[in-house]
Amino acid sequence: MDQRAILLLCLIFLTLSGTQGIPLSRTTRCTCIKISNQPVNPKFLEKLEMIPASLSCPHVEIIVTMKKSGEKRCLNPESKNVKNILKAIRKERSTMSPRKQREA
Repeated sequence: MDQRAILLLCLIFLTLSGTQGIPLSRTTRCTCIKISNQPVNPKFLEKLEMIPASLSCPHVEIIVTMKKSGEKRCLNPESKNVKNILKAIRKERSTMSPRKQREA
């Protein structure tokens, strides 16, 4: 075999072995792009989703769906209003019977 062919095969082998550990995507994939800091009245909430931080998104995400419009909003989990809403939900769930908790 020719020395150039051996050199070329070695270069290809080194290139392929070096790219094995590189992830396909280096971007984070968070659901929330824009976070609203406006206070939300709990009476107008239809649904509240809390998505914990993960490898794909390093932030805790809180997504609410509004009753009348069906609009989805991403809320700031560090906001005082959001913390109060979460606290009220936890308190309400702790006083519920186990059967009602499964239905909620």
